[in-house]
Amino acid sequence: MTAVKTADTDFPLLNLRRVAGNIGAEIRDIRLSADLDAETFAQVEAALVKYKVLFFRQQGHLTDAEHQAFGARFGKIVPHPTVPSPEGTKLFELDASKGGGRADSWHTDVTFVDAFPKISILRGVTIPEYGGDTVWANTARAYEQLPETLKRFVDTLRAVHSNDYDYGAERTVVETHRLAHHQKVFVSALWEAEHPVVHVHPVSGERALLLGHFVKRLVGFSSRESAQLFELLQNRIIRLDNTVRWQWQQDDVVIWDNRSTQHYAVNDYDTQPRVVRRVTVEGEIAVGVDGSKSRTVSRPQDAANSAESAVSAAS
Repeated sequence: MTAVKTADTDFPLLNLRRVAGNIGAEIRDIRLSADLDAETFAQVEAALVKYKVLFFRQQGHLTDAEHQAFGARFGKIVPHPTVPSPEGTKLFELDASKGGGRADSWHTDVTFVDAFPKISILRGVTIPEYGGDTVWANTARAYEQLPETLKRFVDTLRAVHSNDYDYGAERTVVETHRLAHHQKVFVSALWEAEHPVVHVHPVSGERALLLGHFVKRLVGFSSRESAQLFELLQNRIIRLDNTVRWQWQQDDVVIWDNRSTQHYAVNDYDTQPRVVRRVTVEGEIAVGVDGSKSRTVSRPQDAANSAESAVSAAS
């Protein structure tokens, strides 16, 4: 990957270089910490909205606690809804030696809840000698590049997202142990949310496509029609000119704006160990072009309440 250093006068406190033409920037000579001064942090936050993904090398000083403390500068940090965090933390860990440790499908994080995360901060704990890159795509640019007639159509669409998605849909081979982990852990409690397919970024005002592998169906369409429309729009998101690919090194940290990106972890590192840990920052309920908001369709508490009501009615 060839990167060209380009000065950005909007961020004079940052040694910033662009990594790809339409998404991504690396920030050098910075030590990420909860104690980062307010002016520098404000520029990091603004650069994140502009470039969607920020890359940082040589952050080996970050412990689990310091990683979480830095994440809390962006807002309230939250654990994954279904996957248990390492003891004493709110971290989400992807460990390739365990069943669910390979996020090799295009997605925006945790869109099966109505207020899905706004920011994710991923730290490289154990990086393989080869392979294991991650790719991000710019969902705001994908929308911007749509023909005007298609924009007007997709502005009206809504989609149901679920953690009980078609896990094997994008995989030529689905390992039995990974499928078992998905069913036992990731789908241990059912979550579903309905989102506008196009939502308005609460900071930049950009319109972005809100799709990815958690999409179960488009509201008002058959399963076949949903799949066809999904494929049309999803393929726009993951066009190569709309992406950036990062080759991980030990102790890298990557921060992405989850409201305007999708990402994909390339599963090409064989049986090598690969461990990354993520801090997730709580987001807001998404708002569509027409002002309509995301809503919860199903959550574990609803099922528990239904079961409790049924028991009471039978008593």
